Formats: sequence, C-alpha cells, structure tokens
Amino acid sequence: MNKEKTKQLRKSVAAFAKSDLKKSTGQLLNTIPPFLVLWFLAYQSLSVSIWLTLGLAVVAAGFVVRIFIIFHDCTHGSFFKNKKANDILGTITGIITLFPYEKWKREHAIHHASSSNLDKRGVGDIWLMTIDEYKQASKGQRLWYRFYRNPFVMFGLGPLYLILISNRINRKDARKKERLNTYLTNLMIVIAYTLMIAVVGWQAFLIVQGTIMFTAAMLGVWLFYIQHTFEDSYFEEETEWNYVKAAVEGSSYYKLPRVLQWVTGNIGFHHVHHLAPRVPNYHLEEAHDMTPPLHHATTITIRTSLESLKYKLYDPENKVFVTFKEAQRRIQIERKRPNLKPKHISFETK
Repeated sequence: MNKEKTKQLRKSVAAFAKSDLKKSTGQLLNTIPPFLVLWFLAYQSLSVSIWLTLGLAVVAAGFVVRIFIIFHDCTHGSFFKNKKANDILGTITGIITLFPYEKWKREHAIHHASSSNLDKRGVGDIWLMTIDEYKQASKGQRLWYRFYRNPFVMFGLGPLYLILISNRINRKDARKKERLNTYLTNLMIVIAYTLMIAVVGWQAFLIVQGTIMFTAAMLGVWLFYIQHTFEDSYFEEETEWNYVKAAVEGSSYYKLPRVLQWVTGNIGFHHVHHLAPRVPNYHLEEAHDMTPPLHHATTITIRTSLESLKYKLYDPENKVFVTFKEAQRRIQIERKRPNLKPKHISFETK
C-alpha cells in the first residue's frame, strides 16, 4: 500500500470519528442499569439455586465487558466530545471494571503507538518472544515463558493478577495525575466493596461479584489475545514498521454472532479501531462496512479463533506465529547451519 492509498484510507475511516451524544447516552442506559439488575437477581437467586446464581453472574459479566468498552472509548476521548466528561465517566467505569483510568489510558496509548513493532514490546501488550529470542533465552527464561503462555495461566491466573495486583499499583514512572487516579480508584473500590459486603454478606458477595469479575476479566484477556494473535499477524522491526499495516494486518476482524458483538461493543472490528482509535465503538461496524479496503483484514470466527491457542512464538523471517514444536524444529535445523545468524534478537521480559 503506497503513501497516497494509506493517507486516503486513514482519511476515510477518520470520517467516522465523531461521538454521538444520543448514541452514547443510549449505550449507558442499555448497559449499566441492566448490569445492576442482573447483579441483584444473581444475589436473590442464591436462595433458589447456586447454579442459577452463577448463570446470571456470567450474563452480568458480559455487561461488565460492555462497560469496559465504554471505559475504553473514554480513554481514547471518543465516547463524548467533552474531554472532562470522558475523564469523569472513564474513572467511574474504571471503578466498576477495576481498571484505573489514567494508568490504563497511558499504557493503552503506548500499545496503539507500538502495536506489532518488534522493537517496542513490553507495555500494554501480551508478552511475546520471537524464535530467535527463545533460542537465546536461558532454560529458566524459557520455562517462565512457557508457563506464561499456558492457556490455564493466561486465561485463568492472568485475569486474577490483572485485576487484583497489576491494576492496583502505579508504574514507577507514573506522573502525579496518574498516581492520584489509581489511589482514588482503589479507595472507591474498597469503600464500595465494604458497603456491599455489609449489606449482602461476604459469602454472597464473593460468589456473585467474584464470578462476575473473574469471568469478565477472562473474556477481556481472551479478546485482547485473539485480536493480535493469529497465524499471519503483522509484526516488523522498527525500521520496517508501518502504522497502517500494523492496524489492518496486525489486528483481526473477530466476526462474532450478533448478540456477542453487541455485548463486546463491536470491539471485534479491531482493525478499524487500531486504524482510527477516535472512532466510537458504535461506529466501528459502519466504518468497516463503508471502507472496502478494510474488508481484506484477517477475519476469524469463534471456531477458527481457538486455533490461535497453539501459537506461542513469532517467526520474523517467515512472518507467522508458530507452535513450540515448530519452533524447536526450526532451531534444530539452524543448529545444523552454524554460519546463519539470528535476524533479530532483543529479548525482553515483563
């Protein structure tokens, strides 16, 4: 794609980067009140059936994901036209979803500016090694990486670590505004949870809120993972990296059933979002449909997305994700050709 086509593509999608107060308000009304009602019903159903409670909690978790998408839009300044309104709503929805607004806003901005850049990994993304990096790593580093990329860890322990630990502490280089927002978020969570426990009891709170937040966090991690981890996903070194290619070729179009698309706030149109972050979630589908070049983005479904669980390392030479078994096979082949030098080595850890 030449510079002129790239410029035209960004211009075409930018036309949808306009917030609509009526749509934003409507989204708030059809998301937060239903979540509160479902929480109450899940609590009330404890006297009927624990399974009914867990079922309602899982449905409520879907609404937490949708609330997070609103939070996400606020961090991009796209949900409302007014910056202060975005900041206030972002902080409130951050308290509900357990995400500190200012901290995540900064980390996510870094993610957008460096997504698919092999030389700028480590902030706001999932830990990824290339084959060469894995080859050069110590046995301990390889073991830790394998542990990290294990589905049980990534989608089981990972969500717990994210909402209970990572989101509760500031980055070392956080500025005052970011630090204060994290402190405020944590304080409000403590107050809210203390009051809720006083009203419903800690057992009921743990069952209902624990199930909701863990399920929502797990779904969120899965969505983020699948939107950047597919076989031919785009990754390049800094000298060759291109923002538009990173957006269109390094982010997937996760084609979901209508109900799940609604619950996830159209975030499946991730290629559109990365190309133009200021497009509100309720305009992403339209932007995709009205922009023919975007129809060529990698499309994955629920069934095909499950295949991405096997991808563990990236092969920069062939520009594809590979399994550990495939990587080991290539490493063994390289060892038989000792004169070949790795193309890219810049081992990073989180």
